[in-house]
Amino acid sequence: MVYPTAIQQPVMQPTELPPGVEMVTLPNGYRTLAYTQPTAPEPVAVQPIPAWAKTTALLAPTVGGGIAAAGFGISYAAPGLIAMTEALWAAIALIAAGVIAPMLLRVGRGAGNRGAAPVQHVTQNISASGLFGRATGTINNR
Repeated sequence: MVYPTAIQQPVMQPTELPPGVEMVTLPNGYRTLAYTQPTAPEPVAVQPIPAWAKTTALLAPTVGGGIAAAGFGISYAAPGLIAMTEALWAAIALIAAGVIAPMLLRVGRGAGNRGAAPVQHVTQNISASGLFGRATGTINNR
C-alpha cells in the first residue's frame, strides 16, 4: 500500500509578505497567513502657514498684474511720449534760438559801427473828431 506523502508548503520570510498580510496564530494554535486591517496612521499635526508665505502668495499676483498693467499703459502711451519728446526738442531749439540770436545781432554791430549815426526815434500824434472825421497829426523826430 502506498501512503501519500505530505506536501511541504514553502515558508515565507516576514520580509516577503505583501502589505496587509501577516502571520497570525489562530485560537486553536494553528499559524496561518491572514489579511489584517491596516491600522490608521496617527494624524499629523497641521502646521500653520507662516505669515511670510501668505504675504508672498498675495504679493506675487499683485506685482505681476502691476507689471502687466504698466506694460499695457506704456504701449498705449508710446505715441504720445514720442510726440512729447519732439515737442520738448522743439521748445529747446526755440529757447536756444532766443538766446543765440541776440548774441549774433550784437556781433553784427561790432566795433566798426560805433561811430555811426545814432538810431532815430519817430513819434506820431494823430487825432480825429468823430467816426469819419478828418485826421490830423504831427511827426516828431528825435
